[in-house]
Amino acid sequence: MIVIPAVDIKDGRCVRLREGRADQMTVFSDDPVAMAKRWADLGAERLHVVDLDGAFGAPRQTALVAAVVAAVAPVPVEVGGGLRDLAAVEDLLVAGARWAVVGTRAALDRRFLDEVCHVFPARVIVAVDARGTQVAVKGWTEVVDTTVAELGMRARDAGAAALLYTDVARDGTEQGPNLEHTEDLARAVGMPILASGGVATIEDLQRLASIRGVAGTVVGRALYTGAIDLKQALTALAC
Repeated sequence: MIVIPAVDIKDGRCVRLREGRADQMTVFSDDPVAMAKRWADLGAERLHVVDLDGAFGAPRQTALVAAVVAAVAPVPVEVGGGLRDLAAVEDLLVAGARWAVVGTRAALDRRFLDEVCHVFPARVIVAVDARGTQVAVKGWTEVVDTTVAELGMRARDAGAAALLYTDVARDGTEQGPNLEHTEDLARAVGMPILASGGVATIEDLQRLASIRGVAGTVVGRALYTGAIDLKQALTALAC
């Protein structure tokens, strides 16, 4: 399992939200490119970048994302935030992202999910954002009737490269990941899972690594606060 540092961008700064709430934001750097470069230099095998302005509206950080991608090359970057049509996904991939992470539109529109995975084979990761067993959309501000397992199976059948599972209630809290629901989803869909939300310790990472199907874990606040040292985590997972 790989550790994937998160670089969340809002108004040109590197930030972290608590439980996905825009009013619970901590700024960790005024230079997202430098922060991304730091994680790459420490040995990250992949980075997770989110345009939070896009998540709450329309993508605004494409140029900055391109700068991040160029700065950390050849480390691959997955990028999400407000990708609600094929043109937005294409723009992001042209900017250098290895994978586009689609969420709200994919959850609400099965035809779009099928189409985007077909047009960009092996380049689409579907975000499965959860409040309990239900899917959260629109920057995690609304919950829909679709269950996490249902969206996961739709994404698998559409040909998504992976699922990014986030327990919204734990994101940015460092309260520990939702191991039970992560394992349930991995078992239900039988495809690569990227876990996210609540990771606070290296032991959390080791527990996630023990779940069959979990290919990586996105880590944000715990890296920025120093609760997890990236080099130590990479060493521990390599053992």
